Amino acid sequence: MADRHLEPDTPELRARWAGFAWTRENAILVQEIIARYPAGRQRSAVMPLLDLAQRQVGAETGTQGWLPIPVMEYVAAQLDMPIIRVVEVASFYTMYNLVPVGRFHVQVCGTTPCMLRGSDDIMTACKSRGMHKGHTTADGLWTLTEVECMGNCASAPMVQINDDNFEDLTAERLDTVLDALAAGQSPKTGTQEPGRHTVEPLGGPTTLKEMVKANHDYRGEWA
Repeated sequence: MADRHLEPDTPELRARWAGFAWTRENAILVQEIIARYPAGRQRSAVMPLLDLAQRQVGAETGTQGWLPIPVMEYVAAQLDMPIIRVVEVASFYTMYNLVPVGRFHVQVCGTTPCMLRGSDDIMTACKSRGMHKGHTTADGLWTLTEVECMGNCASAPMVQINDDNFEDLTAERLDTVLDALAAGQSPKTGTQEPGRHTVEPLGGPTTLKEMVKANHDYRGEWA
């Protein structure tokens, strides 16, 4: 898994992001988010606000987005929180990017189920396109990260690219997905296995077959 570290707080970083402020649309959304929490518990909104800030940065930079220190300071001030508390949240959850990323953030699961199903081939396919773990390609298109389990073990191996999961991958299927993204297209998300809808057994169910099309009550049969 890639190391987690903050982008250095340089004068250049300050010059670019010290003036960060919500867009008009996001400012309205922020008030709606904060209002979800009881009085005195507004700091609980830190996670959705960080997500929103990351997405706004992404929209401004044409990338998946990340959280510069001045942006986290902006969120901290809005929620009357010490900046260190905001940084603690952002650095704990890997859904937040602490350094700049590319237009597409390719997160390859390398945990045991995906590894056994070929995640090494997936990583090799990424590297063959010039990606390297923890880095962004020179064209700014791809950032590659190896991550821990993302909960799609039944359809391993999988990758998450920005907000979407792509499952039941082979190197060739991943290449098809990446080619489509690079061309500005929207490839099919979820399983890439032909004929598979979600994570149902390949070849059809072997048990509880009557449940496929109806809510069958087995209790009388099990008595």
